[in-house]
Amino acid sequence: MEQFLIIILMFGALYYLLLRPQQKREKARRELVRSLEAGDEVVTNAGIHGVVAEVEDAVVWLEVAPNVELKLSRDAIHGRTPGPSDADPEEADDEDADEEHDG
Repeated sequence: MEQFLIIILMFGALYYLLLRPQQKREKARRELVRSLEAGDEVVTNAGIHGVVAEVEDAVVWLEVAPNVELKLSRDAIHGRTPGPSDADPEEADDEDADEEHDG
């Protein structure tokens, strides 16, 4: 009986340590894909960066360069890219300091 209980506890621990976090990440990704809007800066699973130009039911039109748009499945979107306000302020200060020394 004790061995059976230990096996059940091991499977429970496996579920909460490995499977549950993966399910949470997938749920967050699905929510992100559902909330896409025109103007969002995103990156695809293939590493292509662009701006969402238009969102249809299962398709996203991604502008990757001026007058260049790609038609992608919503599932191809990996995530949003951080905008200038999301960037680390210390990095911006370092870049400003480098420009002052160069010029």
